Amino acid sequence: MKRHLNTLFVMTEGTYVAKDGECLAARVDGAMKLRVPITGLESVLCVGRVAYSPQALELCASNGVSLTHLTETGRFMARLEGPVSGNVVVRRTQYRWADDPGRTAQLARAFIIGKLANARLVLRRGAREMAAPECRNTLSQAGDRLDRLLDRLPYEHDLEALRGIEGEAGRLYWAAFPALLVGGDPQITFSGRSRRPPLDPMNALLSFVYTLLVHDIRSALESQGLDPQVGYLHRDCPGRPSLALDMMEEFRTVLADRLALTLVNRGQLRARDFRRLDSGAFAMEDAARRSVITAWQERGRGLKLWYFHSRWRGHRSPSARGRGLKQHHIGHVPSRRRRPLHGGAD
Repeated sequence: MKRHLNTLFVMTEGTYVAKDGECLAARVDGAMKLRVPITGLESVLCVGRVAYSPQALELCASNGVSLTHLTETGRFMARLEGPVSGNVVVRRTQYRWADDPGRTAQLARAFIIGKLANARLVLRRGAREMAAPECRNTLSQAGDRLDRLLDRLPYEHDLEALRGIEGEAGRLYWAAFPALLVGGDPQITFSGRSRRPPLDPMNALLSFVYTLLVHDIRSALESQGLDPQVGYLHRDCPGRPSLALDMMEEFRTVLADRLALTLVNRGQLRARDFRRLDSGAFAMEDAARRSVITAWQERGRGLKLWYFHSRWRGHRSPSARGRGLKQHHIGHVPSRRRRPLHGGAD
């Protein structure tokens, strides 16, 4: 069990979370392991076989603390939150814009620009640092092709055409991704993206880190009064946080993919840190999950990203982006000022 900023992570199998006064108490086999004041938390993230009392759920809901439960593989199971707060004007505008093809295409284009620009950044940085000429050429060529797709985006106004460019960019990026794996455990390879379920250790790691990222982005959107379910790039689907997924596209490569690559390439995660389940999916061992969350926390403090000519620490970037998106919806930020994030570790 670790705290990441104001998120409490509960991962130890058999943990029971209960209310203790105005605190959450985590017990394992009846022994107290942690006691945290509810006022110091924004969210609770439970992974695997953990449980909680009805009183603990009530304490979280009444204090605006969301509780999310994931499976061992990082698949979303459930989320509890109290009464929705926020500016109703923002949500009404969001719903109107979601039904307006022009507005939808405009915002979808902005998210795609951020995604492609940051994917190009990761590929070109990898090419600069790569010793093997073959890998260097693969990454450089993929970066150049993303450049050409970026040049097409300002002239596309049809949503389906924009989604087509986004899909093509994704195929280019994932085709080049294996060239970024170097120096780590040779048993950890990447032959393509598999999500539900993740069919190899690298995909299991990526899916888990993406889950952490979506959790942070969803909390940032809700804190600004936006509805995470109503997006622009991703189609509406029951239970899908489409707007959170829209925003994640900008952060995915610089926050999540680079972290996963660092952990594997430096040998901090090896094939023995993963196990294959009866379903064929791969899952991380408990110790590996703790290592990933610790690295996620440290990267959030150490990485800084540019946004609106200001530098934000990695873990604050979703909040800054959510605030900017809210201001855009209420007319305080012109759409031309939406620009992709980019960043590097200090």
